[in-house]
Amino acid sequence: MNNKGCQCRSNEELQQLVDEAKKYTNKGTVADYIPALEKANPGDLSVAIYYPDGKGYCAGDVSGKMTLQSISKVLTLALVLMEKGEEYVFSYIGKEPTGDPFNSIAKLETNKPSKPLNPMINAGALTVTHMVAGDSVNERFQRILHFIRELTQNPTIGFNEQVARSEYNTADLNRSLSYFLKQHNVINGDVEDLIELYSKQCAIEMDSQDLARIGCVLAMNGKDLLTGKQIIPGDVARICKTFMVTCGMYNASGEFAINVGIPAKSGVSGGIMGAVPGKCGIGIYGAALDEKGNSVAGIKILEMMAKKYSLSMFNL
Repeated sequence: MNNKGCQCRSNEELQQLVDEAKKYTNKGTVADYIPALEKANPGDLSVAIYYPDGKGYCAGDVSGKMTLQSISKVLTLALVLMEKGEEYVFSYIGKEPTGDPFNSIAKLETNKPSKPLNPMINAGALTVTHMVAGDSVNERFQRILHFIRELTQNPTIGFNEQVARSEYNTADLNRSLSYFLKQHNVINGDVEDLIELYSKQCAIEMDSQDLARIGCVLAMNGKDLLTGKQIIPGDVARICKTFMVTCGMYNASGEFAINVGIPAKSGVSGGIMGAVPGKCGIGIYGAALDEKGNSVAGIKILEMMAKKYSLSMFNL
């Protein structure tokens, strides 16, 4: 096992980075278009690193929990690729990044055929969630939840009902995207069921240590080295990490690739999941967001970590 390039040695070492990055929390704002997320404390910041051998370090407000929001897009993509196969999934979704906002409908209207450009924008994520197998919303959600519990080895992970309800009640744009996709035969079935499932998926809740453990599984090509289980096939993990590099930080993904250089996925709750290939997983929670929907302090701490530990996958 090679941990070179990701060698944090203590919680205190991480805490120094948190203290420095915390100065930037006042430069962002919490997500306010989902009322339940507006209640978050913009000053909260935590970070965790998880290594393949089970060692880990954490610092900051580590007891604080976040909802996955768009981070869940990576995990449902892995699940449906395992269930349906690459050929089926990408017959309905593209593989190209977009410079448009994550909730934009513009490319759907101008592309022929009218399929989402990638699985990390909302239209693509709704299409992916629509593919999750099951005869009811609950059965399909339990399949997603079971998969995430397996990735974290944490059977207590659940979802925040208040956040899920808040998202469902304010999901008019996602409804519009879903009806457009249905009109063009990208999805089928009941749109309200899909919005309920997607709202619950986004409201799955965990702390930064759980998030780091998922990142580590992806970093190790889908294998949990502690249990020895290949949870995600290697090819599926590779696809997920590639989308994280090209599309994972919304329309700031190119800048992030230059400044940090690791596969990562953010969510509007302030979470960021990082997977340093072959080395470790990183989980971050910082609720204050920049104008593109990424955690301000979270990105700052990753930039500092990238320099301190030489994390970038593009380093020689």
